[in-house]
Amino acid sequence: MITLLEVVQKTTDFLAAKGVESARLNAELLIGHALGLKRMQLYLQFERELPETELEKIRPLVKRRSQREPLQYIVGETEWSGLRLKVDRRALIPRPETEYLVELLETRLADAAPTRILDLGTGTGAIALALAKRFPEAAVTAVDASDDALALAGENARALALDGRVTLVKSSWYDALTAAAVAPFDLIVSNPPYLTVAETAAAEPEVRVFEPVTALTAAEAGLADLRTIISGAGAFLKPDGWLALETGIAQHAQLVQWLGEAGMVAVESKRDLTDRDRFLFARRPAG
Repeated sequence: MITLLEVVQKTTDFLAAKGVESARLNAELLIGHALGLKRMQLYLQFERELPETELEKIRPLVKRRSQREPLQYIVGETEWSGLRLKVDRRALIPRPETEYLVELLETRLADAAPTRILDLGTGTGAIALALAKRFPEAAVTAVDASDDALALAGENARALALDGRVTLVKSSWYDALTAAAVAPFDLIVSNPPYLTVAETAAAEPEVRVFEPVTALTAAEAGLADLRTIISGAGAFLKPDGWLALETGIAQHAQLVQWLGEAGMVAVESKRDLTDRDRFLFARRPAG
């Protein structure tokens, strides 16, 4: 018989040999998930011997991770911005950088809470749901071109009891929305595709093999979708309404130019937690 600690150690070595970062953490989370144990419970049972029935639960999960399938897809969920979200291959895994975007918006809009929010390219629904949670008076419209992503976002909205306040719309950016048919928004937010083809090809296997490429890569050196969002924002924003974008780290000079050409003001570039240009904020003029 093999002890739980020995299984953790062997799994750690196996995953490390396959190039998995944070192999020990991954091993503990996978084994805990397979056995229905939290990490602290795992530590308290390290000397317990595992029967074959339990090893059979662990092996397929470890195999999937050794093939570089993302941990979040294997366990089927992630903790993000205070929410527990279902995640699978229908949409990108929400990133820590985007959590910081939500925090920045919460601070920036604290004195003038938005009542109408548009989230473009919602994916799992992460941004839309996090903002709905933080701004309880807001009605949120969450847009995505993918039926699969919208289905996943709907599952998350229902699980969080936010489906009454978050409306899902199938649309390629603004295409299914008309300025005449929808009331203008206080805030438009988006984390769109912004990687180049080369950047996606150079990404870790977890990203380039398993996550949906259409949610990662944009034409025109990663700028095409950002250009569309910027050029159309004015028609859907209230006067003094904000546009907030997550972007690539080498795109801000061009994007700032386009924001100016679109008539936006108070343009501000913000760095992420690794001190790289990541976010842009701009406002539609009041007049």
